Amino acid sequence: MSAQAAYADWIAVDWGTSNLRAWAMTAAGEMRDMVTSDKGMGNLSREEFEPVLLSLVDPWLGSGETPVVACGMVGARQGWAEAPYRTVPTTPHGALSPCATQDPRLSVHILPGLKQTKTPDVMRGEETQIAGFLADHPDFDGVLCMPGTHTKWVHISAREIASFQTVMTGELFALLSKSSVLRHSVAGLDFDDAAFTDAVSDAISRPEATTARLFQIRASHLLEGTEAPVSRARLSGALIGAELAATRPYWLGQQIALVGAPALNRLYAAALASQGLEAAQHTGDDLTLKGLTAAYKELIS
Repeated sequence: MSAQAAYADWIAVDWGTSNLRAWAMTAAGEMRDMVTSDKGMGNLSREEFEPVLLSLVDPWLGSGETPVVACGMVGARQGWAEAPYRTVPTTPHGALSPCATQDPRLSVHILPGLKQTKTPDVMRGEETQIAGFLADHPDFDGVLCMPGTHTKWVHISAREIASFQTVMTGELFALLSKSSVLRHSVAGLDFDDAAFTDAVSDAISRPEATTARLFQIRASHLLEGTEAPVSRARLSGALIGAELAATRPYWLGQQIALVGAPALNRLYAAALASQGLEAAQHTGDDLTLKGLTAAYKELIS
């Protein structure tokens, strides 16, 4: 009996802490299908990873072996199988870590994260977006800013990651806007652009006043009736401005590209523009798949 052909020549997987995405891919790198799930690494035991993946991709499999290339927290110490960090300076991609499976139809390989030892720092998942960016811009020499929960500032030179710095701006914004006294002042999603730009400039000029400036947001709401869109913008601007003050050696005088969700890219572009810098904007999701595709080509070469 001949082997049943697979719908996917290979499968790309981005498995984060809270969610996962999988793509059915052709050998030429074209997407045939995509599925998403809320079964992120943070909610799974090691034994649950393979059944969760199979529940999503089983229709794509044939009777033979299908390569799976995965990135993200799936390779963390608490993930499916640890893919050890590689030390910068280095290229975004290195040797993929094989992952043992029970189902013989799966051949799973996980991309390693990156670490920095001189100034301790780590990334896992962003290196795949960086690889995707460099696949499109092989001659880029400058800095990638990757806004998110933990924003990364990454110095790229000669197609290598020379150094990087992580800033917890996104997580701080979420905690302060949802769990602190400021939640009463910044409710909603509306946003005042002018208040944001003013707050960024103020924070860059006096980053040491950031924590005092945060409580002023609450006091202004109570005493002056400052509306939520202005307060929310001031909170975002204060945090992003403090981040820019801390990362000045990365962006000052550099070519800058933003890699992230469009809404966050827009904020960071506006903050940088207030300092006279123009940053190109790129969607991170598209680059993740391009990075996984580049890793697959390395795997089969």
